[in-house]
Amino acid sequence: MKSRPDLSGRTALVTGSAKRVGRELLLSIADCGADVVVHYNESEAAATATAEEVRDRGGTAITAQGDITDPDAVDALFDAVEAELGAVDVLVNNVGDFDARHWSEIDWESWRNVVETTFYGTVLCSRRALPAMREQGWGRIVNIGFADSDRMHAHPVNFPYFVAKTGVLMFTRMLAADTSDDGITVNAVSPFAVSNTEAGVEDFPRGRPADFADVAAPLRFFLSDAASYVSGENVAVDGGRLPEFDG
Repeated sequence: MKSRPDLSGRTALVTGSAKRVGRELLLSIADCGADVVVHYNESEAAATATAEEVRDRGGTAITAQGDITDPDAVDALFDAVEAELGAVDVLVNNVGDFDARHWSEIDWESWRNVVETTFYGTVLCSRRALPAMREQGWGRIVNIGFADSDRMHAHPVNFPYFVAKTGVLMFTRMLAADTSDDGITVNAVSPFAVSNTEAGVEDFPRGRPADFADVAAPLRFFLSDAASYVSGENVAVDGGRLPEFDG
């Protein structure tokens, strides 16, 4: 199997791709030949820099702003992409927010923001992308989860984030079932912690957190022709971490 799928002629939108993990996933997809959309909400300068890097590598990239918790803004985001690059063939729902305080200390506005950004944003973008994918009989949706979400492992902090990510995985499986006859696959990639974490290496299996390439590898598989019969699946990128591991 080729490690780099051929996405030439495809349009890929990665939410929250101006910086950090989203940026690296977008660059990985661009390297596969896709025309990419650098989505941002407030990080315009970073989004512009990411798009310029794609172009410097010989690819096609545009930037697009939008609050993915707002249905009207999501419609406007996709309208803008479709006007410039055509329908979105590949959607990576990467945006997620968190609040690491104990749940009793989190104000309701922050709780709601985490759930709306992490879960509702995934739902709204997927819903908007699906009609065109169904019409053309091909589409790839990959949701970025969290490694513990499918294990229902409780954490003492960050409640809204873990609740939202568990919802993302259930939504992944339900949407995969709903699109099983449409030529669309829906899967999830779920890292535990990625390169930019501040924890020490002793807190992780294999002596390190995941790096960006570790997360991009299963993403590329899900986008490849080799995964055309794989849908509703989740790959935990956690180095073999067990739920009781205290990292």
